[in-house]
Amino acid sequence: MVKKIARHLWSMRQQFIKYFIIGISGLVLDIGLLWLLKEYGHLRAVIAIIFSQIIVLSYNFTLNKLWAFGSKGLSRAQFIRYFITAAWNYFFAIAVMWGFNEKLGFNYLVVRLASIAFMVSWNFLLYRFWIFSHKS
Repeated sequence: MVKKIARHLWSMRQQFIKYFIIGISGLVLDIGLLWLLKEYGHLRAVIAIIFSQIIVLSYNFTLNKLWAFGSKGLSRAQFIRYFITAAWNYFFAIAVMWGFNEKLGFNYLVVRLASIAFMVSWNFLLYRFWIFSHKS
């Protein structure tokens, strides 16, 4: 029993490390795309986030699925669960950008970093136990 728990915790730790690495690279991609679209594409921050998130969500899904959580194939249920999570994150990011940048005037990069920090808190658990869970 203790060995089983230890194996489970070790597996979860390794998955979290991979998730963290993907998260850092995704953060760089996310902030970089947002900045490029806003500063050089001359888009409003809320519009820039709409476009950048499509790329970032695809990037994060693919790497987390294949590398962090080692999920093979794509079941219909897995796709639906990811879509629900991604849709929530997508609309959360847009709403936060609209509210804090457009309405309250906070810097768009600070707003994005704060919204990412909130999303990270629930995403690992959703990815691990709901989207990419390995059912025995």
